[in-house]
Amino acid sequence: MLNPPFVTRYSRNSRWAARCRGGALYYPIWLSYTTGVLEKEGYSVRLVDAPAWNWDLGNVKDDIKKFKPDLIVAESNFQSLTNDVKVTTEMKNECEAVSVLVGPPASQFPEKILGAGADIVARFEYDITIKDVAETIEEGTSLEDIKGISYTENGRIIHNPNREFISSEELDEVPFVSKVYKEHLNIKDYFLGHTLYPMVQIFTGRGCPNQCIFCSWPKTLMGRKHRVRSVENVVDEFKFVVNEIPEVKEIFIEDDTFTINKKRIKEICEEIKRSKLNITWSCNARANLDYETMKAMKEAGCRLLDVGYESGNDEILKNIKKGITTEESRRFTKDAKKAGLMILADFIFGMPGETKETAGKTVSFVKEVKPNIAQFAVATPIPGTEFYDWVKENGFLLVDNLEESLDEEGFQKCIISYPEFTKEDIENYVDTALKEYYLTPSYIPIAMKNIFRKNGLHELKGMVMSANILFKYLRRKK
Repeated sequence: MLNPPFVTRYSRNSRWAARCRGGALYYPIWLSYTTGVLEKEGYSVRLVDAPAWNWDLGNVKDDIKKFKPDLIVAESNFQSLTNDVKVTTEMKNECEAVSVLVGPPASQFPEKILGAGADIVARFEYDITIKDVAETIEEGTSLEDIKGISYTENGRIIHNPNREFISSEELDEVPFVSKVYKEHLNIKDYFLGHTLYPMVQIFTGRGCPNQCIFCSWPKTLMGRKHRVRSVENVVDEFKFVVNEIPEVKEIFIEDDTFTINKKRIKEICEEIKRSKLNITWSCNARANLDYETMKAMKEAGCRLLDVGYESGNDEILKNIKKGITTEESRRFTKDAKKAGLMILADFIFGMPGETKETAGKTVSFVKEVKPNIAQFAVATPIPGTEFYDWVKENGFLLVDNLEESLDEEGFQKCIISYPEFTKEDIENYVDTALKEYYLTPSYIPIAMKNIFRKNGLHELKGMVMSANILFKYLRRKK
């Protein structure tokens, strides 16, 4: 299982897939789930995370010569696709293994990937698909009955039918990803600027029914249908982390939106309290959560909500089908602070309809709601999304290849431009927002509140780690 080498600290499993300005490095979470599924079936699996280990092609090649796999499964994303296929092809030739490329590009460009040298492409969710591929290779049988793959046979590309997305009941059968982390990875390699360090990332559910036009995973990986693990199964993994990886300071729930079902949230919180678990956790959320639910989450150990505010302008929010207004966001923010929860607020510059006026309103909105942490991104159109189709059809996309959305160091750069709001404008507003929020005296009280919370020393460490990368980024831009 290979997370291929690319640029330093490349977060291939983040939603934007880039080197993060705040220094974050995501776990290879999908490869890790698949590793657990394969090991449960009795396979010997080696999980290699080249970006985390600072490995180059030579390191991976040496490792593969020692392990001698029959199957190489390589993760990819749009921004690193050419590199990933090239690495995979070189590695399979080292040991005459079968190669499978997985990740969001697999569902969008299977022909391109197969043409570049991969043996098999596993589309969408792939953990169960890879199990079926392994069984077929072991038994020497045909690939024709495996749902969710594309492959070449006698010079012809064959697309087998899509696999049904894994059900809620089946999710409970998937081994805990935290167990895979413990056995295969060093948890101290991974960092999120908005969590206590060290942390682990898990999924309690897959799929997202919301219709945001820019979001990739519901279109390229997990689908719209929301499926969840049982309350008991989720809390059992919390117990595993507490008992077996006690050095973990926080669990981050990576579900696209953990807070879809308020009844389930409260049940999980009640089970955490009933089990008397002393664990800190955080999650992705939408800005439509009520105070009572957030209060229950806080009482069960929740520390922070990662929330996509996206814009401070209602017209932009309407254009991107966010389904939430700025007034709802204001009320949510007030209630979250009242409940004692921290907020990581995510904003994007460059969505349809963006102008200097709307971008300015977003900067003002951030200063008004005063989140504990704010992230600012340039709008990146990802193949498969409605946003990508829109910019391409209207001639606003500056490149033909999403790999050009990263600079030479792996940081995100802008690849769209509008007549009234150019590429330069979008990038400038990202940098302006970063400076005006973090590098002004008004952020000092916010930073001090972060530090003087429970786990304040750990909050300070995270802020320092993020600040170092941010300053390097801003100096580089200058």
